[in-house]
Amino acid sequence: MASRRVLQIGGATVAVGGAYYLYSAGGNPSVAEKKLEHDVSAAGARLKGQDLSGKEAQRKGEVLAKEAGATLDRTVDNVRADIRQADKVITSKMNEAGSKVDQLKDEGTKAFNDTSKELQQTADSFDKKVNQKTSEAKSGISSWLGFGK
Repeated sequence: MASRRVLQIGGATVAVGGAYYLYSAGGNPSVAEKKLEHDVSAAGARLKGQDLSGKEAQRKGEVLAKEAGATLDRTVDNVRADIRQADKVITSKMNEAGSKVDQLKDEGTKAFNDTSKELQQTADSFDKKVNQKTSEAKSGISSWLGFGK
């Protein structure tokens, strides 16, 4: 009778375990089977003393965290160096552009002043000719009318 009772308890345990894995796999028997195999191999590893829980897992986690931290630090340093280099290039280009703007402004001002001076000289010359011709015309008209000198 005891062996029958053991079989009933063992069968119920297997049925409940199977139901658990089937439920956690969302009703998919192949996924449930893989989860069961994973759990069985993990339990076997624990029995053999290959358990990675506890201090060993913590040590490996710390090593991995240090490696990840170092990689992250290198990446951050590289990005900062790239940003500094880009900032230098941008500053240089801005200074270069500012110098070019100043140069073009000076050239434009000089060209404007030269053109203004030429225009003023031309206007003065025109005024002189107009005054001279007006004077000549007045004296000619005056002499015709008998008002001459």
